[in-house]
Amino acid sequence: MRLLTTLLEELPQELSRQVFTHASWSERRSDSYERLAFLGDSVLGLAVSTYIYPLLEAERSGPGRLTKIRAQAVSGPSCRAVAERLDLPQRLREAAPDRAGNAALVETERVLASVIEAVIGACYLTCGYERTAQAVVEAFTPEIEKALEHPVDFKSALQELLARRGEEVTYRVAGEHGPPHERTFEVTATVSGKVLGRGSGPSKKYAEQQAAREAIEHARAS
Repeated sequence: MRLLTTLLEELPQELSRQVFTHASWSERRSDSYERLAFLGDSVLGLAVSTYIYPLLEAERSGPGRLTKIRAQAVSGPSCRAVAERLDLPQRLREAAPDRAGNAALVETERVLASVIEAVIGACYLTCGYERTAQAVVEAFTPEIEKALEHPVDFKSALQELLARRGEEVTYRVAGEHGPPHERTFEVTATVSGKVLGRGSGPSKKYAEQQAAREAIEHARAS
């Protein structure tokens, strides 16, 4: 965390301001963190991929397993945890206009995940890839280690559980909420005509994983 904090303090004032500007707080969306988050997402994924690649045996870890481990390490909850350790919610509160609703906004997983990605994107532009990648790996080490030691794929686990019973699961998007840049998807997991799980999240895949996790609990209890 020390390295990323140091890079964050090295950001030029304009980039630092942009990192902590939500799209709804500015007349021009180009002044918000969204473009930086787009860039940072790619840098984050590459840094983590490069780090975990040599740690896993080629014979036992194909691209599918690598993808799942990386996805878990850089997921919304993981990004939120890193953002909170960096005290980014407080920085957002200080930057937010004094309007109702902003306090709740800066606590959301989607916003905090985007802001940590924006931080990474801004650090990449300012300090280059090598320093930024090193700082990213240090900051995300707890999340990377957890993903390596306890990889989670609830959809696969549910599929295996149902296969033993001769059943199948169907996922359906039950709703979409929020503006295009902060979409929340609601997904249901249905087994034998009955909804066993519901999940929500910033992407369909994430919502499906949450629905699968709930469905597993119900399936094992039945």
